[in-house]
Amino acid sequence: MREFILLSRKGYTTPDFKDLRSAGRLDIVCACINSSIFLSHKIRKNVILNVILNGPSNPPLCICVNSAKVYEIRSDEKSIGEILRNVIAGRVHAGFEKSKKSFQELLREKEGRAIYILDEKGIDIRRMEIERDPIFILGDQIGLPKKEEKFAMRSAISKVSVGPLRYFASHCITIINNELDRRGLDG
Repeated sequence: MREFILLSRKGYTTPDFKDLRSAGRLDIVCACINSSIFLSHKIRKNVILNVILNGPSNPPLCICVNSAKVYEIRSDEKSIGEILRNVIAGRVHAGFEKSKKSFQELLREKEGRAIYILDEKGIDIRRMEIERDPIFILGDQIGLPKKEEKFAMRSAISKVSVGPLRYFASHCITIINNELDRRGLDG
């Protein structure tokens, strides 16, 4: 099982938004959902994406997407955005679960797991060993707040980089999935 934790600092926690971009960049969240669970013509198995939304008006909100339970989903941003809106509103969708967990509460639940924090200055992922059942933490377009990064570092194995340039969060997930696929780690 591979897992990703995305901290969306401004992602709306209520469903009353006009569009994904103006809702605290929920478009980034949708792209990360797409990158984490989809392959061409199928859904990955054994991948979990936890998204912590810290935007208005009722933070924090944790949306857990479990690829093993997902069905009736299309890979386009509009469809994923509608599912996200419905889940935030309290409606049920297979593979999506909503809770009131904060970033730190979620990390406490993951204690004992192999945790890696995405950082441009981290160790190149191609040069390091990745333990089984890894968890990768990444931020949105703003990045992780220093306080949360410091908290995560208490239990992280190390900071990891996916390449020499700055990439979109969704692209980081794709790169990590590709690297883990090449190594034969489940996902």
